[in-house]
Formats: sequence, C-alpha cells, structure tokens
Amino acid sequence: MSKVSTDENSIRDKIKVYLFDGLKKGRRYFKSKYIAQDLGLSSKEVGTNLGILSEECEELNIEKWGYSKSTTWKVELKPAA
Repeated sequence: MSKVSTDENSIRDKIKVYLFDGLKKGRRYFKSKYIAQDLGLSSKEVGTNLGILSEECEELNIEKWGYSKSTTWKVELKPAA
C-alpha cells in the first residue's frame, strides 16, 4: 500500500470517528468547514473524502444536503441488514 493510500484511509477513518461521535450526540447535519477545522484538514480534503465515504462506507448513509457557504452533509446510521 502506498503512503498516499495510507494517508487517505487515515483521513477517512478520522472523519468516520468524527461523524459517529456527532451522531451519538444527536447531530445529523455536518458542515465540511467545521469538520475541517475540528480535524485540522482543508474543506476540500473533507469534501473529497466524504464523497468517497458516501459510496464506500457500510455503516453510514452520507449525502450532500446543502451548499450555502460550505457543503452540508446529512449523515445517518444505515439500518442493520
């Protein structure tokens, strides 16, 4: 595995932990810019990785929700199969 892939996976893991923590606190909507600030990432990194997670993450439903000033993401747990 290349360093880039490891870094990208690490970023996605950080974002997933952040989203799970937010869900536990009752949040359902997350702005890219606030995730970026909290995790020390750029908004672009967050948006790119949330887009990937929206397709690949088996535990969460992630969808773009709004675009005013910063992309808002709606996040929910996927129902158990």
